[in-house]
Amino acid sequence: MSEAGVKPPEGAEPSVLTALGDGVCTELDSEAGRAVVEFTVRPEFCHSGGVAQGGFVTGWIDSAMAHGVIARYGQQYWVATLEIKISFFRPARPGKVRAEGWIERAGKQTVFCEGRLLDLDGEVLAKGTSTIRLVPQQA
Repeated sequence: MSEAGVKPPEGAEPSVLTALGDGVCTELDSEAGRAVVEFTVRPEFCHSGGVAQGGFVTGWIDSAMAHGVIARYGQQYWVATLEIKISFFRPARPGKVRAEGWIERAGKQTVFCEGRLLDLDGEVLAKGTSTIRLVPQQA
């Protein structure tokens, strides 16, 4: 079920989304394991030439992929990123960006995700893949 303008799932640290640039989860689809998170690229996130530092780009895509997993599995698991790969295509500059993340394939404990970062014109700025381990929450 897709929901628009939703808050991050319960237990997700809003302070992390805030620290990454006032992140707002705008879409969650529990059936597809998909999420969309919008961020603001702040000038202080940029290096020479007004380009966002790659760690922020990675964080934005990673956040969207993790939220896609949380959308599907809820709070019964802790989402542990085992591996992440990001390819950069175009620079992210100050302003709004949209990070999309989704589950590509899932096993019992391991989830393979894909994600991308777009500007508001729909131009793909970066793409990523992630391997995530589902760790059962302790009571």
